[in-house]
Amino acid sequence: MTGGCVFCRVAERTEAVHEVIRDDVAVAFLDRSPLFVGHTLVIPLDHAETMGDLPPELVGPYYERVRRLSLVMERFLGADGTFVAHNNRVSQSVPHLHAHVIPRRFKDGLRGFFWPRVRYDHDDHAAETAATIAAGYAELFG
Repeated sequence: MTGGCVFCRVAERTEAVHEVIRDDVAVAFLDRSPLFVGHTLVIPLDHAETMGDLPPELVGPYYERVRRLSLVMERFLGADGTFVAHNNRVSQSVPHLHAHVIPRRFKDGLRGFFWPRVRYDHDDHAAETAATIAAGYAELFG
């Protein structure tokens, strides 16, 4: 699917984002409305609306990218841990499977489902954050 799906346009490189990783399985990029600096979305390259639509042979490889980004955030963004989540139809703002990988810190103010949003100081701040995550990913996983 293309055209109407913004994440398919990201996968096709026709939608501008701060890309973190890209390989033959997935692309990860900074969320435009992050909970915290470094909040990253991971999407499969091929359109799959929900987890159930992801071909079984891609489940493991896709979630391996999610797992790796969790490790990168702790090591290279100084996060105490991560929050990993995705919605399946309900509250899914874009109907293309995407996992949120969000760096967390103790006492960061995230409580239940009342989530504050932050903004990057400027576009260079977002670009620097994406570069830090990408470099950490490359260092750890090639």
